[in-house]
Amino acid sequence: MMTKNERTPGSAIGAVWRNLGIASLVILFLAVCVIAAIAVYIPQNTADAVAQRGEVVLEASTGRVLYSDNMNAVTYPASTTKILTALVVLEHLPLGYKVKIPACAAGVEGSSIYLRKGEVLTVEDLLYGLMLRSGNDAAVALACAVAGNVENFAELMNARAKECGAENSHFVNPHGLHDDDHYTTAYDLALITAEAYGNDDFRRIAATRSVTVGEGESKRYFTNKNKLLTLFEGANGVKTGYTTKSGRCLVGGALRDGMQLVSVVLNRYDMWEETERILQKCFDEYRMRELPAMPFPGEGEGNLAVEVELDGEGNVHPSAYPVKKDGSEVPYLVPRR
Repeated sequence: MMTKNERTPGSAIGAVWRNLGIASLVILFLAVCVIAAIAVYIPQNTADAVAQRGEVVLEASTGRVLYSDNMNAVTYPASTTKILTALVVLEHLPLGYKVKIPACAAGVEGSSIYLRKGEVLTVEDLLYGLMLRSGNDAAVALACAVAGNVENFAELMNARAKECGAENSHFVNPHGLHDDDHYTTAYDLALITAEAYGNDDFRRIAATRSVTVGEGESKRYFTNKNKLLTLFEGANGVKTGYTTKSGRCLVGGALRDGMQLVSVVLNRYDMWEETERILQKCFDEYRMRELPAMPFPGEGEGNLAVEVELDGEGNVHPSAYPVKKDGSEVPYLVPRR
């Protein structure tokens, strides 16, 4: 009979394995607790670690959604951020304002127009570099010219986004380089773009296919990265975007027969084809219809409620509204209160 000190090697190994098993269970339990605790404190409105897909098409003057697929999914916008950047800049600085490029704008990573510290360009020159070539350095230079630094400019971006109706977005920089706290939705981005389309200078710049800016050593030639301008009839904007976290993103714009559409496609490898498909679908199915003047038609005379405002002369705004071409929609007017 074996004594305590005469245990076999097999029994000793078994004891070790039993101890290891208990230790593993303890470690596993602690790991689950840590993961659960982290999950509780993750903000629920930030984008997922893997960007979601989202799509929408709306008519710019009325904001009516004509097509959507997961349009409220929170995800990353990449360089489509620059639409909001351009809008904020245009509302704060004149196009001819001269910007001396600060050191923090020279050498910003990613897409660049290769700005040099100390060179001088106009706001308009930088906006072309921002929108046509997606210059991250141009974004920083413009942000600093408006607000002194990127952080202050991001506050302006967020305030303006809220005014556009973007309730599920948050921006921390003017260029869209990845940050977990920098996110939006397809619908929010469409609302921001529709607001930007109300600015004549924005529409002109976004629709430009190529341009030469600057003078002397600061002279540059830009071609627009947005292939939609040549691929799709009536295309007049607006911006591409890509990071490894966001996937391929495209905000499109097209005008036909008085109907200005804005499309947003986020995280689609086939963003060009999908943008063309959903824009064409909406042009095929909808048209702009003039709204009747006062007195307002009653609810029994139509099946599509349209909120309108009256000006001092009794004219309704909007004066036209997108309706289905098959005649199934008859708008009636509801005074906005």
